[in-house]
Amino acid sequence: MPLTLQLQTPILDDRPVFISGPFCQWYPDVQVFKMNKIGEGKYEFTFSDLDDSNQQLEYKYTKGAWDAVELDEYGDTPANRSIKKKAGLRKDFVPNWRVEGKNFVSSRFPIYEIVSENFEIPQLNKTRKITALLPYDYYNSTKNYPVLYLQDAQNLMGEGSDFGNWEIDKRLSLMSLKGTADCIIIAIDNAGQDRTTEYVPYQSKWLGKGSGKKYATFLAKTLKPFIDSKYRTKVERSFCGVGGSSLGGLISIYAGLMFPEVFGKLMIFSPSLWVSSKIYFDAIEFIAPLATKIYIYAGTNESKTMVESVEKLKQTIENQGYSRKGMEVKLSINPNGKHNESQWGREFPKALEWLFFSDTQ
Repeated sequence: MPLTLQLQTPILDDRPVFISGPFCQWYPDVQVFKMNKIGEGKYEFTFSDLDDSNQQLEYKYTKGAWDAVELDEYGDTPANRSIKKKAGLRKDFVPNWRVEGKNFVSSRFPIYEIVSENFEIPQLNKTRKITALLPYDYYNSTKNYPVLYLQDAQNLMGEGSDFGNWEIDKRLSLMSLKGTADCIIIAIDNAGQDRTTEYVPYQSKWLGKGSGKKYATFLAKTLKPFIDSKYRTKVERSFCGVGGSSLGGLISIYAGLMFPEVFGKLMIFSPSLWVSSKIYFDAIEFIAPLATKIYIYAGTNESKTMVESVEKLKQTIENQGYSRKGMEVKLSINPNGKHNESQWGREFPKALEWLFFSDTQ
């Protein structure tokens, strides 16, 4: 029986679909491997001369060029597909495509608004740039939206920083296609040289005394009320999240534990739990029996203790007597994950969807 591939994909344009692989030296537009259109968004191709064996066949779908290659649901280029040559029928799905090399939908880009270039932080006697990313159709809508407060705004969007970029703006444009981008993102710039001090809530023998308690209080008691007054937000804690990575992840855990009446969602990526073991005691002391969702991500290639630390944090939280009723903790471990912005950017859509859109709010 010959090998047949069937593909279903959203209709974005009328460009033909090709199969590329070692059988065509990975050229993206060989006419012999152009798929037959058999319906709206449906294509089919049958290999006529493959040997019937258990050997793996690698391939990818393109729309005639490598700057028009298939993308996964979050805008990333997936690994090569693989199938045994002897298989009879394989059904595939492609949710997105690069368009002119872009991995985003320009017309659905979130709206950038500078909340303030110098927003006052009275707890620290400082000011800070605050940026809002609004759903692309915010001003054509009357809806109220959940809110996620993210640290390290310099690394989240636009051109990014020297450390990289999560590209959440691009990812939100794709997520909007399936309705999982209806969320306001409030991005808070870090303090540059004072970043470590602001994001550390404890006295640390490595980093000295931190002012994280004051910063967390700013998020909960100063910034959130202002944002709720300025935008159409869902003000209840079940629609309010806080998140970040590395030290930004640490201060986000602390803010969630210190102010459980404010933050019902925590997005924690590669948190710097090594700063102080006190965070585990705070997990016992601060968490109130309120329904809370916590998404924790870590990569095995970050440090020797990263995975062990986040597993300990998850276990500490779940050991609370009320945790099984009101506390949901999802731990995502990437066996090849490193400590960088691109890894956190790839995890962002999965975390956002699980925290805010995986159940009926």
